[in-house]
Amino acid sequence: MSHPLTKDMSISSHPPLPHWDIRVYYEDTDAGGVVFYANYLKFFERARTEWLRRLGVTNSELALRDQRMFVVKDVAIQYYQPARLDDMLQINSTIARLGRASITFAQTAMRDGELLCASTIQVCSVDTTTLKPAAMPAHLKNLLEKAQK
Repeated sequence: MSHPLTKDMSISSHPPLPHWDIRVYYEDTDAGGVVFYANYLKFFERARTEWLRRLGVTNSELALRDQRMFVVKDVAIQYYQPARLDDMLQINSTIARLGRASITFAQTAMRDGELLCASTIQVCSVDTTTLKPAAMPAHLKNLLEKAQK
């Protein structure tokens, strides 16, 4: 998978999804007082999960009703500026690509309009029993297609 990350996040022509705000707590920082690099992935995961929840889809319901769950297949991430304790971050997400069994998100972490971190994250739909790739349920694919427009 190619990762055309740029500082302006111009990898997608699709509109951004609703953003999600998160405050930086002590648990998010490292010994240097800045957000530990891997925690941005947690922030991005939470933003994707909350966005799905706004669409009326929960991960637990998807697993129980449709025997599907999402797993991360690929990540590309770039760091530009550090976030610090008590900063309020805005996590922005865009669907860069929607496949039969995968979604590629372009996500950014911003502070007061300043880009701190940018990532592309590909998640794949898998069967909860076999853990093998499986097409997304039609109802979910339809919701995602509508959200892209």
